[in-house]
Amino acid sequence: MIIDTHTHFYDPSRPQGIPWPEQDDETLPHRALPEDYKALAVPEGVTGTIMVECSPWLEDNQWVLDLAAQDPFIVGLVGHLEPDDPDFAGQIARFAADPVFRGIRARLDPSADHGLAAAAMLIEQDLQLDTGMHESVPALAAHFPELRIVINHCGGIPIDGQAPNPEKLDLMRKAAAHPQVYCKVSGMMDLRSTVKPAPTDLEFYVPVLDALWDLFGEDRLVYGSDWPVSDRSGRDYAQIQRLVTEYFSARGEAAMEKYFWRNAKDAYKWIDR
Repeated sequence: MIIDTHTHFYDPSRPQGIPWPEQDDETLPHRALPEDYKALAVPEGVTGTIMVECSPWLEDNQWVLDLAAQDPFIVGLVGHLEPDDPDFAGQIARFAADPVFRGIRARLDPSADHGLAAAAMLIEQDLQLDTGMHESVPALAAHFPELRIVINHCGGIPIDGQAPNPEKLDLMRKAAAHPQVYCKVSGMMDLRSTVKPAPTDLEFYVPVLDALWDLFGEDRLVYGSDWPVSDRSGRDYAQIQRLVTEYFSARGEAAMEKYFWRNAKDAYKWIDR
């Protein structure tokens, strides 16, 4: 079993169009729908995906849930909601009524009232938080030990084949000290690699992968492809997945199973469909 916890879907042929990606963006496929994704991912053993919404349009959360109603391959949605929206509570209640809705991607500031309120609502609904690595994450995790937090895309650490940036690693260490914080090993080739096309040699990524392994261990690292943004790496889906397969398979069968789906089950509580 493999659950890809970071994909994006969009369809510019919809009557309302799409807000992302831009029409003149030639780095991404013209269309990204579940059938397009499955054509690439199923041959690599992927059995389901959690879609992460990039669109700022509220109703695009429902658009994905409607896709999921037709296709059980979508086992979860991390929605796009604004924590400072006056109707945030109503939006959370609305979307959380669908078991496919598993959380939101946002930056929650525990020093702000709306950040505190949003975190409390996520906990109440048993939802998780996807977020980037920033200074407020350790404080948020300390304040809300019941909030499951998934740091996206290797915590933003640049990958250049050398030892990782000490300052970024130190911030990750502070976050990793909290047992409910996970790290998504994703975006390595398209977002984190400083070289394009991204190298396919595992050794280029090992310094960062080893650092993340040391911080989060086998129980809190999660797989995500970042498709179709992953196309910006100059590499295809199979190459991206095989890179992490090579790394985690060397850690043993149990570690690979945790990385590819068991840890995602703990972090997202995605539903069996």
